[in-house]
Amino acid sequence: MLHNQNFEIRQREREEIVILDLHVKLVMGSGDIALSDFVENLLGQGNRRLILNLEQVAEIDTAGSGVLLLLAQRYRTEGGRMVLYHVDRVHAEIYEIARLEAVMEIYRDEIDAVNGFFPDRTPPHYDILEYVECQKKSK
Repeated sequence: MLHNQNFEIRQREREEIVILDLHVKLVMGSGDIALSDFVENLLGQGNRRLILNLEQVAEIDTAGSGVLLLLAQRYRTEGGRMVLYHVDRVHAEIYEIARLEAVMEIYRDEIDAVNGFFPDRTPPHYDILEYVECQKKSK
């Protein structure tokens, strides 16, 4: 676990996949650097399967989105995968507009994210536009 007054990153495992529960603002100069350093350390330790839980992420700016994209690419380059789940409706709309769902795997919940790592399991396909519309209706 990494913790200071501005952010908290809790690490746990499920089915040999590292899951990071983020309690942070992914904004320039704060949570973006902490997350990048934390994940780079995991890569250095040999981790190749990572799930980021964004449920408690209060804010993501362009620097935060850039870090998520960079880390996803780093995992692919190293032969691994990094996926996201519990993306806030506002952020999901931004990702849909920017077509980031074509670059990053995004799931609705933890079980779907975990199942996405196993070829014999078929998590529902996540359509970010459908998710945004569903979130709008539920509000």
